Amino acid sequence: MSAVRPPLPPFTAESAAAKVQAAEDAWNSRDPERVALAYTPDSAWRNRDEFLTGREEIVEFLTRKWAKEEEYALRKELWAYTGNRISVRFTYEWRDKAGQWWRSHGNEQWEFAEDGLMRRREASINDQPIAEADRSIFGPRETP
Repeated sequence: MSAVRPPLPPFTAESAAAKVQAAEDAWNSRDPERVALAYTPDSAWRNRDEFLTGREEIVEFLTRKWAKEEEYALRKELWAYTGNRISVRFTYEWRDKAGQWWRSHGNEQWEFAEDGLMRRREASINDQPIAEADRSIFGPRETP
């Protein structure tokens, strides 16, 4: 049995926004193990053209991702919510090994189990090369 991960569904505007901020904070840690704990042990993902199942595959994926995407910094925004589902828009910036900066834009659809763990994640993402001078995201969001 997994731990309960508040806020729990059904979501309100406040609890959905808190869930989105918690996800942003975890992803900005760039710690695959920490991030994977927010998902059910059998969580199903589609990330771009990759399909993953379970925490072990999530950890492997995130380890590869953050080895490639240096200086990764993310911003998530609540787009919509209902019951046990949340829709998110996001932007992140990162630098590749050759020094090229990228801005990645995307949308995610999340579905949660009753214990607040995410059991399904669908992500569509597009990458855009940017000049370093055009960066707008510098590290984790400042919170009061």
